[in-house]
Amino acid sequence: MKTQSLHNQLVDWRHDLHMNPQISFEEEYASNKVANLMKDFGIEVHQGIAKTGVVGVLKKGNSNKSIGIRADMDALPINEINTFSYKSTIENRMHACGHDGHMTMLLGAAKYLAEQGNFDGTIYFIFQPDEENTFGAKTMIEEGLFTKFSIDEVYGMHNIPGMETGTFGTRKGGITTSENLFEISIEGKGGHAALPHMSKDTITIGSQIIIALQTIVSRKLNPVEAGVVSVTEFITDGKKNVLAGNGLIKGDARAFSEKTNTMIEQSMRQLVKGICDAHGVSYEVKYETTCPMTFNQPEQAKSATKAAISLLGTDKCNSDIEPRSFSEDFSIMSKSTPGCFVLMGNGISGSNGRPLHSADYDFNDELLVKGSSYWVELAEQQLTS
Repeated sequence: MKTQSLHNQLVDWRHDLHMNPQISFEEEYASNKVANLMKDFGIEVHQGIAKTGVVGVLKKGNSNKSIGIRADMDALPINEINTFSYKSTIENRMHACGHDGHMTMLLGAAKYLAEQGNFDGTIYFIFQPDEENTFGAKTMIEEGLFTKFSIDEVYGMHNIPGMETGTFGTRKGGITTSENLFEISIEGKGGHAALPHMSKDTITIGSQIIIALQTIVSRKLNPVEAGVVSVTEFITDGKKNVLAGNGLIKGDARAFSEKTNTMIEQSMRQLVKGICDAHGVSYEVKYETTCPMTFNQPEQAKSATKAAISLLGTDKCNSDIEPRSFSEDFSIMSKSTPGCFVLMGNGISGSNGRPLHSADYDFNDELLVKGSSYWVELAEQQLTS
């Protein structure tokens, strides 16, 4: 592994970042740390893109070819329950998705490539804020990521608990779902709990809608397609002895294709209309795609896999991995510039195997050298001197 000599330094950086987590567009600690380190490596640094975003620029040789590599920086509003010496020092803030590790792997690659890199072209090290709320990539692009910098192609990575440490996976085409948030508001008629016949109870009506929504995937969606519809909130103005007159149902839908997403939205609107019309109540449905499906271009997926096989061996790589049902705002970058999103195993046991966004999850330090070495392998491969 090319960055093996950096192992202890990588662990120190990762633990420091883990102890100082900040959420969306507030990532000042991480932003300053990665900027200062890259300056120490002799890399040209641009700060303040999307408030806390950072771009490092490293050029060698005379080629006009370039590659962008992106790492996300934000933490989550979760209170960490791990007891590690490096656990979060900030209440209700935690790197529960491994972005501390993602940053560290890219920093390790940046240091190695600045000092020993064998390539001809330009590497852009992209440190992005606010992945979790899906506005970070969009804002960086709006503020000139692909106009101020000439980036031919872009790559991103996520650790995956439940995969063997350091194993690699990607695929051409869709690899993560779109995220679609919906709100269904119902305006009925409140009243006395003892006189339901004089009211139009939105809890009863809303409950029928919630149950009906579960038939979209099971009865409306082709079994070979994939989608998820989850109700996450049901808010009413009912009280102890007062029937609710107004209700708000909120939720999250996921889809692996535009066709499936359209079908979910249309079915939702149809079901809500039918139930509300039957009860004679008014309603409104809002359905918004906040993050599109992540789509890997075939050429970039092939390049990503080639680098992984060179580094890890064929037995550790899967070029047609199953898509994942989480969303990822890297999708917005790869929609603007040809790109590929890759997955690497975080481990299958202990805190390393716990689900992402769990209060007892932890990024696996064994992955730091493998992940940073992968970025080196990919950059040198794509910018062959």
